[in-house]
Amino acid sequence: MLQRSIKKRWLAVLTALLLCIGLAAPVLADSADIPAAGQTIDLQVRVLLRRLQITDRMDVSLSSAYGLRTAQGTEVYLPGGSQVSFQLKENSIFVYCGSLTLNGGGDLTLTRYADPDASEIGFRRVNYPALYQGDLRLKISDGVLLPILTLHVEDYLLGVVPYEMSNSFPLEALKAQTVAARTYVLRKRSSEGDYDVVDTTNDQVFRGYVSGYVNAEKAVEETYGVCGFYKGKLAQCYYAASNGGQTELVESVWPGGGDYGYYAVMDDPYDVENPYSVVKSVTLQKSYTNEEHDIAPYGLRNLLATVLREELTALGLDPAPASIRVHTISDVALSGEGKRMDTLHLTVQISGRTRQDAPSPATDADQEEVELILAGSGETASPLVAPSPTPSSEVTIEPSTAPSAAPSATPAPVYGPFTVIEQPFTLDIPVFPTAEKLLAMSISSNYENELWTMVETDTAYRLEARRFGHGVGMSQRGAEWMAGRYQKTYQEILAFYYPGMSLMRYDFAENALPAAPEALAATPGPAPTPTPRPTLMPVSQQPAESQWIALVTGIDNDSSLNLRSLPDLSGEIVMRLYKNQRLLVLERCEEDGWVKVRTDVAEGYVMESYLTAE
Repeated sequence: MLQRSIKKRWLAVLTALLLCIGLAAPVLADSADIPAAGQTIDLQVRVLLRRLQITDRMDVSLSSAYGLRTAQGTEVYLPGGSQVSFQLKENSIFVYCGSLTLNGGGDLTLTRYADPDASEIGFRRVNYPALYQGDLRLKISDGVLLPILTLHVEDYLLGVVPYEMSNSFPLEALKAQTVAARTYVLRKRSSEGDYDVVDTTNDQVFRGYVSGYVNAEKAVEETYGVCGFYKGKLAQCYYAASNGGQTELVESVWPGGGDYGYYAVMDDPYDVENPYSVVKSVTLQKSYTNEEHDIAPYGLRNLLATVLREELTALGLDPAPASIRVHTISDVALSGEGKRMDTLHLTVQISGRTRQDAPSPATDADQEEVELILAGSGETASPLVAPSPTPSSEVTIEPSTAPSAAPSATPAPVYGPFTVIEQPFTLDIPVFPTAEKLLAMSISSNYENELWTMVETDTAYRLEARRFGHGVGMSQRGAEWMAGRYQKTYQEILAFYYPGMSLMRYDFAENALPAAPEALAATPGPAPTPTPRPTLMPVSQQPAESQWIALVTGIDNDSSLNLRSLPDLSGEIVMRLYKNQRLLVLERCEEDGWVKVRTDVAEGYVMESYLTAE
């Protein structure tokens, strides 16, 4: 792998060579007609590696020489090739490297040294491919390890751009993404706190450097130092996956003030035209026969059960989705301001049914207790009906020494026949959060701002929701379409999404890495055995009919999938599942997209989209 500084020197040599033989030199941002920002800065960014889910242990392999420094002043030289284990014990960070064992206290740092013999400068987590081209700080915070990486902003971008926007996107779209990401992180940089940004979508996804993303690397190289400015200061370049066809204002999503005159609410035809922009939809038929294969979808029945709970209860009917049959739907419409719809209107005729819960039979233990109570009053108990007398204060009940009988199964409720409710219901339902959640139309769990539209046909109403993310600033899908379909440059893309923002180029000072002190440059003992990845749980139970075995595949190698207690993102996390974990899928849930799964160790719910049938 060529490091950033090596690449720049190589490009300079290549440019001179091409000029000598009469060919055109490569066009970089350094030579483009983008004005300088007027200052040179030495820029490092601090990234909290939250997505690694480090708690009490971190194992790293050094690709080049590092110096270990503790808050107590201890310094240790670690040559390239060393494998180091950091473990949290007794409120201290213990360091293990070969024969070295060191109590590092509550705060320590791995700092890069110049290493001319190393082919790459940085470290990796043991068993993972990504290279982290920076210094690592580990400190104890709230009883866990807090890993913070400090690296040059251009190296940071190599771990951001191919994950925020696919390497397969057109180069000009990747350049626009690079400038937006660079501007965003520089604006976030601060002298306060332990870190500037986190490595998740709370800021920007950062996964370290992995070779092979040629287009993304080229986008970083060819926009070196280019940032967005407004009134002479760094802009705040927000961006999202898809805006649904209309850009959003900053203050509409994050109230609190600020001068954001380079944003505007405007239609985005490029996002809508892109077939890869996320769209969720639900079809409501105008009539249902309620035969076996023509029943209204669960989401609609769940919505009606929720909004009609009081009316159904007043009629003596069961307010549950299973007790609702939809006959006709009419007059479906959406209303709101601009393109943001906030109310769903519809008229619906339904049938309902009564429900009567059967009384629970008394268990042997219950019956024995009743008999003991009545023994003190001289009464006898019926074996079929257990009265509930108030025991006298003089009656003493001794606990039974006999083992309790197994509880009886809960009796099934008794339902009445479905009966048509003659009067149709005309409903005005809030889109957020009621209709959005119950019709499973949510696209972004953090925002309630999808753009809804409705298309009517002869037989149905089709509701569609668009917008993946907050919708502020650049749409990544829109940028992809602008560059690929319409051959727009990255300058044109940025001008469209940030009207009023100008581009200028920083000249970043190159930091020469310090040489290792000779007194510390001693070879440590043999490296420790690397810690293997977490062991996957066994699944010994064979699937029954309608069950199957699946593998967790839809996550990254260094990530995990949450096993939840409920088929909903609000359910508590039971545990984390790792890639290629086998699961017995017990059933598909009525909640859209969720399945119930089991291993020999745990049981819970996951999204089926993350699984592949074995």
